[in-house]
Amino acid sequence: MAEFFTARSGDGPGLAVFVTGGDPPPNRLAELAILLDERGVDCLELAVPFPGSVTDGPVLRRSAQRALRRGTDLAEVLAFVAQIRPRLRRLRIALLADWSHSVRPMGDAEFVRRVADSGADGLLVHALPPRLRERHLAQAADVGLPVVTTCYATSPPAVRAVAARDATAYVYVVAAYGRSGTAPAGGYAGLGSVVAAVRAGSSVPVAVGFGVRTRADLLQIRAIGADAAVVGTAAVQAIERTERTGQDLLAGFDTFLRSMGIVDQLSEEGTHR
Repeated sequence: MAEFFTARSGDGPGLAVFVTGGDPPPNRLAELAILLDERGVDCLELAVPFPGSVTDGPVLRRSAQRALRRGTDLAEVLAFVAQIRPRLRRLRIALLADWSHSVRPMGDAEFVRRVADSGADGLLVHALPPRLRERHLAQAADVGLPVVTTCYATSPPAVRAVAARDATAYVYVVAAYGRSGTAPAGGYAGLGSVVAAVRAGSSVPVAVGFGVRTRADLLQIRAIGADAAVVGTAAVQAIERTERTGQDLLAGFDTFLRSMGIVDQLSEEGTHR
């Protein structure tokens, strides 16, 4: 079973970066994944694009629309995972897929089998119906596919406890209720008790996301005891900015990572390919 966020050094938390499959196109996305790997990022949260997400803000919606216009589908995203996985030395890939758009048409059992066969290290299913949760967890376990679970920081304790119990990859604590890109009104410092409660009920790392944009955000998330931060909207904005300005994708994204204090930790520790 793949381990997430266990090799982090330095004063920051582990890091998951969200990107939409197909935005940028697969050849550039492969280069971006290798950059993330080289810069010591722990996890690529890779979304299978789907239209009309009610939980996504405008930045992620635009990204999904660009990918869908390019014809990106589940088969292409899984093929990308299979192609890039052997080239990565530490970066884990957690696939995010929407239940109605990607999972239900294929059937859950076949879907999790194909995700596992692609080499993905974990799976997060968006909008999974609660009545199907136990079956989905069992089918993922049958093929050895770790599962990412989610809960809001504002969810009732019982809901957070279920997310903590069921996760086998990591628990994603959504810091603010609303659409992606929304940061908690009071910052992340007040979420320490939530993180502690989730960790107490889980055997896997706890990540915190939504609205994470700066180095200061990362340090706050580390200070409250989280194992990792999830950067989504800000990362997609960095990709979008390079497309808009004509800047090289890798140079622009590297600048973004460095602005958040992400450096090539593995090289600094003397590990090279």
